[in-house]
Amino acid sequence: MSKPIWKEEEDTLLKEKTENTPAIIVMNDDHNTFDHVIECLQKYCGHEEHQAGQCALIIHTKGQCDVKRGDYDTLKPIYEALLDQKLSAKIEI
Repeated sequence: MSKPIWKEEEDTLLKEKTENTPAIIVMNDDHNTFDHVIECLQKYCGHEEHQAGQCALIIHTKGQCDVKRGDYDTLKPIYEALLDQKLSAKIEI
């Protein structure tokens, strides 16, 4: 069964909106444990444990994961906190 036209348009608009929104990207590294990454994502990004675990797995298997989206001023202190915790991260605009 296919999606109604309005739903397809809504999905397209949401995708365009999120693709044009700044994001914090966390990259895989050889020195942080899964537990440390999960704890940081929960503490600084506001992730639930399951969401943080899924992001950690994506980081490990794909090499990086978009962990938080928002305006630059909101992301900057979160990004800096992740760097302070020795995570490999960047803000992608």
